[in-house]
Amino acid sequence: MQKAVAGTVQRAGEAVAGGAMATNKKVQNMKPETFDPSESDRITSDFGVLQHNTDVWLKASTGDKQGPALLEDNFAREKIMRFDHERIPERVVHARGSGAFGTFKLYESAEDVTSAGVLTDTSRTTPVFVRFSTVLGSRGSSDTVRDVRGFAVKLYTEEGNWDIVGNDIPVFFIQDAIKFPDVIHAGKPEPQTEIPQAQSAHNNFWDFQYMHKEATHMFMWAMSDRGIPRSFRMMQGFGVNTFTLINKEGVRSFVKFHWTPTIGVHSLVWDEALKISGQDPDYHRRDLYTAIENGVYPTWKFGIQICPESRADEFDFDILDATKIWPEEVFPVRYIGEMELNRNVDEFFPQIEQVAFCTAHIVPGIGFSDDPLLQGRNFSYFDTQISRLGVNFQELPVNRPVCPVMNHHRDGALRHRITKGQFNYWPNRGSVVPPGTISEGAYVDYPQKVVAMKQRLNSVKFSEHVNQAQLFWNSMAPHEKLHIIKALSFELSKCEDPIVYERLVERLAEISLELAQAVSDKVGAPKPEQESRPNHGKKSAALSQGHFAPEALGYQPTIASRMVAIIVGDGFNFAEYEAVKGALSAANAFCFTIGPRKSEIKSSGKSVKPDHHFESMRSTLFDSIYIPGGEHITTLIKQGRVLHWIREAFGHCKTIGASGDGVKIVKAAIGIEGMRFSESGDGEVVDCYGVVTSAGGKISVGNALKMAKGAKSFLDAYAYNISLHRNYQRELDGLTELVAY
Repeated sequence: MQKAVAGTVQRAGEAVAGGAMATNKKVQNMKPETFDPSESDRITSDFGVLQHNTDVWLKASTGDKQGPALLEDNFAREKIMRFDHERIPERVVHARGSGAFGTFKLYESAEDVTSAGVLTDTSRTTPVFVRFSTVLGSRGSSDTVRDVRGFAVKLYTEEGNWDIVGNDIPVFFIQDAIKFPDVIHAGKPEPQTEIPQAQSAHNNFWDFQYMHKEATHMFMWAMSDRGIPRSFRMMQGFGVNTFTLINKEGVRSFVKFHWTPTIGVHSLVWDEALKISGQDPDYHRRDLYTAIENGVYPTWKFGIQICPESRADEFDFDILDATKIWPEEVFPVRYIGEMELNRNVDEFFPQIEQVAFCTAHIVPGIGFSDDPLLQGRNFSYFDTQISRLGVNFQELPVNRPVCPVMNHHRDGALRHRITKGQFNYWPNRGSVVPPGTISEGAYVDYPQKVVAMKQRLNSVKFSEHVNQAQLFWNSMAPHEKLHIIKALSFELSKCEDPIVYERLVERLAEISLELAQAVSDKVGAPKPEQESRPNHGKKSAALSQGHFAPEALGYQPTIASRMVAIIVGDGFNFAEYEAVKGALSAANAFCFTIGPRKSEIKSSGKSVKPDHHFESMRSTLFDSIYIPGGEHITTLIKQGRVLHWIREAFGHCKTIGASGDGVKIVKAAIGIEGMRFSESGDGEVVDCYGVVTSAGGKISVGNALKMAKGAKSFLDAYAYNISLHRNYQRELDGLTELVAY
């Protein structure tokens, strides 16, 4: 698919990226280990000997009779041995992932709260690598399962590597790292059957959620639309844990880190996610690769929430509790920079599989807090990289810092570095490689005073677990609440043990009686008659995905990188097709032609060669579909698969566009009560629940799309609806339930 897109998008970004990559320190850092094979190269053994034949094992054989293979064929043995050892241990969690390189740039210095150069020097461009992932599934699982997504950023700063190892959800299931094995064991496939893969819809997961009340807030996030993102590019990222910042005066503040996508925060719907898991298990990694390959680079604003150390104890929650957010009404996010991903990896394994993140990787000006989950992560991440990659994992090209590295560490498996000289210890008589000084920028730990008893105990505020779960529920838009109800109903209906779903419904009654009653009815649990505790009624706007629309972030509506399927058959109106495709492509949407076959389709003008046929793709893989008018409608209207394309897109709340006679097939597919369509041929444009129709057929093309609510022209109205992502009012008003898809 990504190759097809290339012909529809102007790739001017390549020249810009090419220039930027030439000065990117990380790209230059990896050059010695990067090779570009060509037809002039020849196969050699790993020890450099040119090989003559790699297709036939050396044998004791005659021309007319096969003989035994000979063990002396070292070339064959090397080839098989290397193949047998290609796999390394996959990550216990976050095994399924993808990523890309890019840059980070400040537009405001944070020198008032930190001395870190990466957060204070606005002249810098810092190379980054980002790895996105699911949590529970194996490396071969599907991209679109309901799960938390990893959002790990490695910044190659001038002072060393800084890793922000976060997720797309700002909280976590547990407060203390000692419970991490338990939460993951409970979420993974059940041990007696190894079922289900990459799913939380089973007894053990939900049993854990009930038995650990601290997980209540987190499972609400996981059951929301955040659990099934539309794209890695449309996810927020959060550092999850509480870190500290120290400025040059030595004043310490607590901090939370945020990444906010500039194209908005968007999700799939559940039926769509289920289908994509089978239709394109690589959906998210393909989407990221395609956008970058075609010059539509994803960007995120980088923000910090700051809590002065003097205010740390003022709140009704503990700011070190990873199961709690810092409400933005109390701690506004201060956006100080932007990250852009603009370069795909050259080879998946050595870069995406071998990249190693550690929460303990910080730079001067940044420190740790006493967050108990963070303290354990600092140990665990370091330990797991040694298990997967060996003690010298930081010498691998993707992990290697761009700043000088020098110390007295030596040896270990697969050591690459060669250090000359006689001294491998400190202090030494030659004063070789001494520690750095403060004036040279050495890392100095903050002198924190600690007065406490040694005991297994969390602070008193760690014992409250429902207030923020209520806050999250209260803050959801109506369609988001509906999706949470549907998600919990699906998940708990997969639990065979009544005690699991019955107790969980009781827990839901502590959050919202409406929620508990709706879910109990679906899963067959006793219906709660009263709330277990009063709902405080508070809301926080930033908890809803709608809060992060591009316009709310100060950007114009955009359809850049949106996938649009144009459905055609023999006899389609070429003028309408060309006008819509040209206008959308000029706005950097990715347009695909879908026909009854991949061979040429005749039109009223030129013929076109479709990118896919009706059976090789589905509406689930696109953000919108458009049907031009023409004689092809008389044929398409009789094809069940085409009608299904339209009905399925409608059921998933996607924008649908049709012009000319194309309106007839849309009306045939979804002509249900409550829907209106353009009927007259005078250019009338009707926008009804995100279905934009113009029976007139003549499409006016201006200089640029003017995407705005209430747009009068067909193209402007159609593009604006695509920019909104979905029309959820269609679902809330019950229209999607009237169509079989």
